[in-house]
Amino acid sequence: MANTISALKRIRIAERRTVVNRMRRSRLRITVRAMRRLLSAKDLAGAQAALPKTFSVVDKAAKTGVIKKNTAARYKSRMHARLKALEGTAA
Repeated sequence: MANTISALKRIRIAERRTVVNRMRRSRLRITVRAMRRLLSAKDLAGAQAALPKTFSVVDKAAKTGVIKKNTAARYKSRMHARLKALEGTAA
């Protein structure tokens, strides 16, 4: 157990940050999962509408350190490529 005041404070801060990061990670996963389901269901209109919101959530997660920058870029690239492929088959 921590004995110093500063160590106790760091424990309190870490607990608060853990809760915030868990919420951010959950929001990211839910949004990405919803986008992937739209793409799998070949729902072009829904996927096009959800793309900006999904990209925003991914960017915010990368900015706050929940995921790394390259991971965010990979998520966005793959989703966008699948959307373009879906648009190609619909045309």
